[in-house]
Amino acid sequence: MAVAVVMDFEGSLDQYDQVVQSMGLEPGGETPPGALFHWVTKTDDGFRVTDVWESAEAFQAFAEEHIGPNAQQAGLAPPNPTFHEVHNHFIKT
Repeated sequence: MAVAVVMDFEGSLDQYDQVVQSMGLEPGGETPPGALFHWVTKTDDGFRVTDVWESAEAFQAFAEEHIGPNAQQAGLAPPNPTFHEVHNHFIKT
């Protein structure tokens, strides 16, 4: 079942860009395997990442291998993600 994952980070969008670049991802490019959608917005004290993944397990595996280590390298504290069951989603083809 698809799951939305919301992560709030205290940090800058420059740090976010550093994490994205270190994972080999490109703005407007393809998502990593298992991810269906990704977007990020600025917040009052940092930024919020919202993803839709094929499953919570797919997200957890990617987070452990890529998000956590690269966020730490960029000086970001690990987020406390919240998970939401996705009832429906659309994808541009």
